[in-house]
Amino acid sequence: MKQNLKVWHNGNIIDKSKAVVPLLSHGFSRASAIFEVFGVHRGPGGPMAFRMDEHLKRLRHSANILKMTLKYDEQTLRDAVSQTVAANRIQAGMIKIMAYWKEESLIELVLDSSLDVTVFAVPADPALHLGDTTPITACLSKWRKLHPETAPVTAKACANYLNAYLVQRDARERGFDVGLLLSTDGFLTEGALESVFLVRDGILRTPPSGRILSSISRKTILEIAPHAGIPVDMTPMRTEALYSADEIFTSHTGIKVSPVKRFEDRELSAPGPVTQKLMHMMNRLLGFEDDRFAHWFHKLD
Repeated sequence: MKQNLKVWHNGNIIDKSKAVVPLLSHGFSRASAIFEVFGVHRGPGGPMAFRMDEHLKRLRHSANILKMTLKYDEQTLRDAVSQTVAANRIQAGMIKIMAYWKEESLIELVLDSSLDVTVFAVPADPALHLGDTTPITACLSKWRKLHPETAPVTAKACANYLNAYLVQRDARERGFDVGLLLSTDGFLTEGALESVFLVRDGILRTPPSGRILSSISRKTILEIAPHAGIPVDMTPMRTEALYSADEIFTSHTGIKVSPVKRFEDRELSAPGPVTQKLMHMMNRLLGFEDDRFAHWFHKLD
């Protein structure tokens, strides 16, 4: 990441190098931070944030479910994103909002203070692989998804990503790009960073909500699919569904549709016809060529 970036930190634009916390801060040493990541796209009139309001609502949801208090309301955070994008002269890239306790905590687990907030705006760079739809490989991870009664999996919390780290490391050590998770009772959930979609007999299938992150990229796919005449099914699935799927793809903020060319030792069409249709729709949407979804963009000025 570029070192000369400017960030919005508790109401001020400062150098990224000055946006620091103590090593014993609660957010760092207890992994209690929450965050959001979303895209900025080069629009006809300047940079546009994709579904920013949805991401800010989810940030608020994460804080509420973890009984944390944000220092700033949504309008302040919208303005913060605009200011950070302008300060870095970004036309396209990624936004990351971090909310955390910077107070040191050697023993204390529960703090009552409001969360500090820092907003990062990172320009698009080849190293980020944004929009790269090169077909990938996937495996079934040896790890299981956190049970929702052990931690709130719908919160975008840093602590939850230890589970994701283990999944991704397991996949890479086995020679795969991504790993997919089963729940503790054997149902398909998601990947380390990705929502997972299967296609069988022309029907788009994805795990239901409740045991997975409330992914906004997943929500976007589910909302555009009917416009392409693609039926959707969110019935819980077991492992067998992965071995009988005609197509598999994943989705996350950086790559909205990523076709899977191999699952374990099974070769797949990548992209298959349904995946290809959704990729085309998403490309048009993010290229500002489909007015039906124009309301999902927020002009940053």
